[in-house]
Amino acid sequence: MPNTNTTKAALGESLKKLVLTKRLEKITINDLTSDCGISRMAFYYHFKDIYDLVEWLCVEDGKKALQGKKTYETWQEGMSQIFEAVLENKAFILNVYRSIGREKIESYLYKFTYDLVKSVVEEKCRGSEVSAEHKAFIADFYKYGIVGIMLDWIGGGMKEDYGKIVENMGVMLHGNIVRSIKNFEKAESGD
Repeated sequence: MPNTNTTKAALGESLKKLVLTKRLEKITINDLTSDCGISRMAFYYHFKDIYDLVEWLCVEDGKKALQGKKTYETWQEGMSQIFEAVLENKAFILNVYRSIGREKIESYLYKFTYDLVKSVVEEKCRGSEVSAEHKAFIADFYKYGIVGIMLDWIGGGMKEDYGKIVENMGVMLHGNIVRSIKNFEKAESGD
């Protein structure tokens, strides 16, 4: 049997191919395994169902897009790469969005957006006394804003230039994460 990542990737590619011609909820495990030549048993070894595969695919694509782009200096590039990955998989993402809903796409986007923002917050908190709880709050706050903007873009059919969206995010966030950290430092010290 091929290694785990090869098997998962083959199933993922088959799913991306099949959603070009079929709605997600109409795709069966047999459709997938027939398309990529992998047994049903192998599918169930890796995934509990098609939605589990969808989640794995979204998270993997997000991780690849963010590779090495989780610093204050590179976060905008990381966001651009997330938008690019979503756009490259437009048919897949829109099919998932319509089939299993905004909430699922939202939860996938939250996973890697939080990871990106949390890395930036941690970097900017070095040497500060801000509590872990407040660091997580800052990351959550910005995560929700970023994902909300992305969901509106996806819901609108991904027509708007994402480069402009990321640029606007950069303008909005410039200095604000650092300012949030300083505000929590003051609040925690009682000033």
